[in-house]
Amino acid sequence: MNIVVCIKQVPDTTNIKINPETNTLIRTGVESIINPFDMYALEEGIRLKEKHGGTVTALSMGPPQVEESLREAISLGIDDACLLSDRAFAGADTLATAYTLAAGIRKLGGADIILMGRQAIDGDTGQVGPGVAENLGITHVTDIRKIEQIDEDGTIIVERLLEDGYVRLKIKLPVLLTVVKEINEPRLPSLRGKLAAKKKEIVTWVEEDLEIDSERIGLVGSPTFVKKIFTPPKPSGGKIFQGDTREAVASLLEELKKAGITAGKKGSEDGNN
Repeated sequence: MNIVVCIKQVPDTTNIKINPETNTLIRTGVESIINPFDMYALEEGIRLKEKHGGTVTALSMGPPQVEESLREAISLGIDDACLLSDRAFAGADTLATAYTLAAGIRKLGGADIILMGRQAIDGDTGQVGPGVAENLGITHVTDIRKIEQIDEDGTIIVERLLEDGYVRLKIKLPVLLTVVKEINEPRLPSLRGKLAAKKKEIVTWVEEDLEIDSERIGLVGSPTFVKKIFTPPKPSGGKIFQGDTREAVASLLEELKKAGITAGKKGSEDGNN
């Protein structure tokens, strides 16, 4: 079985810097981590390999420093890693990112299962996973909380998380799945894994290595962009009522009365006894 896990390196949420000219995140020189949701995707990919055999490849797009995150993925048990890194890819929105990652997966020879976190903490859109699947022309299912089984007929049974429960689905491979944190508990890297990660060669591909349309990548291929970034002003006004609960409630009701806001009567008059 061929499994690809797409991961994203994101800035530490306590140290975000914005390029004032392009309104994009400054990643060079900023301490970064693997997107937390992607850690669950990595773990699930490793578990599938341990249970069903095959290989797991981690794929990411970004500047050269992303190699650190790919080595971390290898230390966890990932077999191979590939980085898509070219200035032409910089500034991509979710549409251009999905297109480029799909080209990278094709270059890898495709996959039976593609795993991703449900969303990235720096964008929170959840759009890249479905976008990659659409570019590859394969089925996708989001918010997977459990991979129940993979059958010999090339189908997979999964549980998709809903607001009030879950739905059980049977899907034909190949498929792209985005996972939620309920799916597993990510492991820690082993000493052997860390040593292997230091020695492992990380394959890096640039624009010329991919069968790709240069008009659909990076800033050029991004129909959406950030027009303005600003810090919202602190809320002003308001009032804090002092005293114990009874006094505070009485003061609040008095202020509401002055503002012409009154509570409707309830009881026998409206039939609510």
